[in-house]
Amino acid sequence: MSTEFEQKLEKYAEVILKIGLNLQPKQRLLIGGPTGAYDGISFEVAPLVRVITKKAYQMGARLVDVVWGDEQIRLIRLTYGPKRSLKEYPKWRIDSRLDIAQAGDANLNISSPNPDLLKDVDHSLILKFQLNLAKHLNPVLNLVTQNALNWLIISASNKAWADKIFPDVPSNERIQKLWDAIFKICRIDEDDPISAWENHIENLHKRCNYLNQKQYKYLKLKSSETDLTIGLPKDHVWHGGSETSQKGIDFVPNLPTEEIFTLPHKDRVDGVVKTTKPFFFQGIIVEECIFKISNGRIVEANAKIGEEDIRKIIGIDNGARSLGEIALVPNSSPISQTGLIFYNGLIDENASNHIAIGQGFRNSLKGGATLTDEEFIAAGGNISIIHIDLMIGSGEMNVDGILDDETTEPIMRNGEWAFNI
Repeated sequence: MSTEFEQKLEKYAEVILKIGLNLQPKQRLLIGGPTGAYDGISFEVAPLVRVITKKAYQMGARLVDVVWGDEQIRLIRLTYGPKRSLKEYPKWRIDSRLDIAQAGDANLNISSPNPDLLKDVDHSLILKFQLNLAKHLNPVLNLVTQNALNWLIISASNKAWADKIFPDVPSNERIQKLWDAIFKICRIDEDDPISAWENHIENLHKRCNYLNQKQYKYLKLKSSETDLTIGLPKDHVWHGGSETSQKGIDFVPNLPTEEIFTLPHKDRVDGVVKTTKPFFFQGIIVEECIFKISNGRIVEANAKIGEEDIRKIIGIDNGARSLGEIALVPNSSPISQTGLIFYNGLIDENASNHIAIGQGFRNSLKGGATLTDEEFIAAGGNISIIHIDLMIGSGEMNVDGILDDETTEPIMRNGEWAFNI
């Protein structure tokens, strides 16, 4: 590793621990554990894990532990394992993360995917495995959505991922090129990355404050191929940048992050929407997907690539046909400006306005964390075993807010913010 690379890795670790997790003295830190898409930390990113571990102890962590994983093991299981055993999952992996969440300690997951690893596996098996895993994870995910702990997901380069994104770059340069892209979109190239992140988070908070004061009844999203009206529940809450854990610790759950988001009303979404970037999920890819939505339900789904897959996904459960999130991202975001498709939802969602099918975030309703399932649904929230982001924004999209008196106000014009903060 070059001295310059080592310095950037150190800066990255500092941003991860100080901005992302906001790790506190005497907290435990678990690196890894299942999240649904990831099943432990890849051995390829061990150098970053070691830098993070050292810095965490220097910051006063009382214990740092790692749940390692290997995507090849999942491939082998799906290829050779007994299909009737796909409902099983090692309890200790769930318990490790559940223990951290219940105690209000810190959890870091690192996305370092091989996008093509499962491309030849029967997609029905993949969906079955992911659905069963999500059921096992439900106790953990409930605590995560309630911000019982400070948690974070980041990305790290690896050979297979870099090969996918940069096929035209000389093979021996690809891993570093992907690292350079990650450093850039995570503001590590800034003179003072910590200050750059603090300023960025403050601006996201200002955007949220503006929209929270407006309390629009509807959003209208319009482009050449999208014409969608999204109803917003009473007392909806916009979030962006940082969250606050139940222990009062401010943290940023995703790095990078460029979005502000809230909860759509599950019964008040109507129109047509088309994705503008591929949707990638565990070897399944869907491109140019078009949804027709009526009274909050997807009534028609078509796609240029992956049409059968997306129809299976929205049939997973009753909530999979409704929206759980609407997020706004300017087209000038650092991720968008790279011009790359990262085949990683954590990053790609921050390039574009996006919607999510499936589970809604309870904290996007005032007092939502304390609501029962029935109360959440009655207020307009959506419940599902899945939450999958689909990118729909572009440099031509306009977004308007519609008030109770039907007054219409611009929020975005041609993919950029239309109001000052």
